[in-house]
Amino acid sequence: MKKQTFILFTVLLVPVIFSWTISQDKWIVEKQNGYFLYYTTSDKHNIIEYKTYFEDGKKAVENFFQSSFKHDFNIYIHTSRASLDSAWQKDWNMPDFKSQCWMVASGIADKFDIISPKMWDNLACEHIYSDTIKTQNLITHELIHVFHGQQNKSPDFSDITGIDWFVEGLATYASGQCDSIRILDVKKALLDNKIPESLNKFWTGNLRYGLSGTVVMYLDNKYGREKLTSLLEHNTLIEVLNSLETNELEIIDGWKRYIKEL
Repeated sequence: MKKQTFILFTVLLVPVIFSWTISQDKWIVEKQNGYFLYYTTSDKHNIIEYKTYFEDGKKAVENFFQSSFKHDFNIYIHTSRASLDSAWQKDWNMPDFKSQCWMVASGIADKFDIISPKMWDNLACEHIYSDTIKTQNLITHELIHVFHGQQNKSPDFSDITGIDWFVEGLATYASGQCDSIRILDVKKALLDNKIPESLNKFWTGNLRYGLSGTVVMYLDNKYGREKLTSLLEHNTLIEVLNSLETNELEIIDGWKRYIKEL
């Protein structure tokens, strides 16, 4: 999930290698290859399983972009929604914020917060931990936000204009979430003439992930992976369009033709 309001929250990286904090009220900190993992004692028995998801996600991101993360980042595993909300309230400077049930994770350049996946069945809706493919794709989605944030002029995405569709579409497409079901839904919407007239509106409504994800899929197909990756630094729509030497209408028209041929 990309945050609607972002405040970069810098966490002191504690250089502890496989060290353990005994108190359940404190974070256990574990240094991994490229990131610091923070969790509590109640998740100690899950951590090996979780690390597989994180490592596979990190590899998938680096394989997609053919590049490594620029610097280390932190992963926080929360065992309650109250804990996750507290982190977001501080990070986003929204003290009264309460997350909706489908919100389970977020990622920016330095930080990845997630509700303990094995608790999704009780603490979340729309997410089932036993669906291993969707669980992996969701984790990879947030790691793509981390990678993107490390390339972008606005590391926490707080200063972006008109490219929500690109930020979320990239994470949806590159994580594998732009699956056949989403593509079929988009094709139906196109057939029914229910497609937004501007890219900014692609990131709206129930089809926002499918619409935004397939636009990025189209851009990858038309311009290539190297050009797609070069767009990660831009934080405004005009910069993205200038880099592609095109305009919104041409992108949307080309995307429609591409979708019809899928």
